[in-house]
Amino acid sequence: MTLTAQKYYTFEEYLSYCDGTDSKYELFNGELKPMPPASGIHALILVYIYDVLKAEINRLNRDWKVIPSNVGVRTADKKSRIPDLVILSQNQCEEIRTMSCAVLENPPLLAVEIVSPGNPQDDYRYKRSEYAVVAIPEYWIVDPIEAKVTVLQLIDGFYDEAVFTGPQTLISPTFPELTLTAEQILNG
Repeated sequence: MTLTAQKYYTFEEYLSYCDGTDSKYELFNGELKPMPPASGIHALILVYIYDVLKAEINRLNRDWKVIPSNVGVRTADKKSRIPDLVILSQNQCEEIRTMSCAVLENPPLLAVEIVSPGNPQDDYRYKRSEYAVVAIPEYWIVDPIEAKVTVLQLIDGFYDEAVFTGPQTLISPTFPELTLTAEQILNG
């Protein structure tokens, strides 16, 4: 029996990593973690949230951008996550414009994660603590399995959470005028 040593990557190696495929990877404690393709409901929810937030940003005449699944967030020395969706300021958009690998060193205005059946602890536990450490001011956990949306607001380094289900309207610090229910999001 032959054992193959696990390859650990520095953050700089991660930024330049290419395996010749379209696969996406997160960096977790120096290890590359492949991101599986989204399920159908995951994809539909993502597109729905993207459309709603883009329309709200346009309505508010903000110079923010909604970016789905393409921008990473460095969460530690050897960690980088790729949220399902982020809201970026105009300055952050300018920063990523020239990056060969779009990974933010500073927090987006909002991060959204859609829970996958195989790893709910990632979104509820690990990413929650990592996102708090890097001070992402607002973090949504959209859970089609449990039929709920959790909105987390960073206060004094910790997230306060509000859970929304069914016809309850989300309360979002980033989008205080948004009228969006958990049910609308979960139906995609």
